[in-house]
Amino acid sequence: MSLLQERPTADTPTADDLVASARALRDRLRELQPEHAKLGTYSPEIHEAFKDARLYDILRPKKYGGLELGLETFFRVAVEISRGDPAVGWSWELGASHAYQFASHWPEEAQAKAFESYPFISASRAFPQKADATKVDGGYRLTGRWDYNSGCTYSTHFMPVALIDQEDGSKKPYMFILPRKDFTIIDDWGEGRTIGLHASSSNSIEIDDAFVPDYDVVPFNFKDIEWGTEGTPGYQLHHNPLYLGRTSAIFIAGLTQTMVGAALASLDEYERLMERGSSFPPRIPRSESPEYQLWYGKIVSLADSSQTLLLAAVREFEERNQAWVDGGPEFTTADDVRIRGQVVQSAKLAQEAIELAFTTAGTTSAALAGTKLGKYYLDAAMYRTHIGAQHDVLLASLGRVLLGQALTM
Repeated sequence: MSLLQERPTADTPTADDLVASARALRDRLRELQPEHAKLGTYSPEIHEAFKDARLYDILRPKKYGGLELGLETFFRVAVEISRGDPAVGWSWELGASHAYQFASHWPEEAQAKAFESYPFISASRAFPQKADATKVDGGYRLTGRWDYNSGCTYSTHFMPVALIDQEDGSKKPYMFILPRKDFTIIDDWGEGRTIGLHASSSNSIEIDDAFVPDYDVVPFNFKDIEWGTEGTPGYQLHHNPLYLGRTSAIFIAGLTQTMVGAALASLDEYERLMERGSSFPPRIPRSESPEYQLWYGKIVSLADSSQTLLLAAVREFEERNQAWVDGGPEFTTADDVRIRGQVVQSAKLAQEAIELAFTTAGTTSAALAGTKLGKYYLDAAMYRTHIGAQHDVLLASLGRVLLGQALTM
């Protein structure tokens, strides 16, 4: 029996239903934060809740049993999960989001096979690492090891990048997709190994001489692909602009949503602390202290603005895809990177909210081991080490592209 037949048969949820389901898990996610940190991922309980609510199906094509509800819905849900635990939000997003890239850029033969799995979850590693891809009859033999494969715990598939030799002697990046039986997840993630994002399931993955058919290997040119008149393989197959598959803004949005969620979670915790006494004379409730009122107001405006900007950027991204389908100009690489710049600003606003909440809440409320604000601050600090969080590099890349130069980052 196909795994697809095991999909829940409940009424099809709306976008608001999915957001409400994610929001309903917030308290439980917060209760499980210590357990998830030790696991290095989220628990089977939460995985089953995500499945039951069909949160993995948002970007899966309808042709293969999915909801095909779009990127704005996906990121609304992601923020709600991250508000419960930013590390779980990071893991869920980077496992569930790759249905978007896969359904956009792979041919029908590959999609028909991979989407037999229910749910479809795929970790991915976009940077070539130590790997060997050897051409053989009908495909490739792939061997290698890739680190930081967030969202891999429940992955049904893995999408790594490896370099392939070209006839002119050069090497070009290609992305592969492999089923779960063809890769091994290494136990090298979780509490005690990093300062934060402990539950993000960012483990290393090894592949040992796996055969990958030609149809499961595509050029890794998603950032600067030109659609021509036909669009991507996924657009031709599904006839939905969702699957035009540009990735610059969406990849950074996937990281940023965790910080938006962390900012909103920090706001929730700061609000809870407002009835405590102030940390300095006069010893009055924080809710009556002009200093705390100011800090609280700033955190509210920063966190709310970060969420509004992120979702507005994603909405513009989708509108530009639709405009091309309606006969307008192609949504270019420059347009994509410009929207990515808005996402960067969302991340910076979220970071500012988290920082302010942490530094003004007081040592007992924020800096002692086990505090919620301390966790969110360390999750945010871990995020800041990611290449996708080097905001100045991303903004410099935006400037270069708008000045007519090549996209490098």
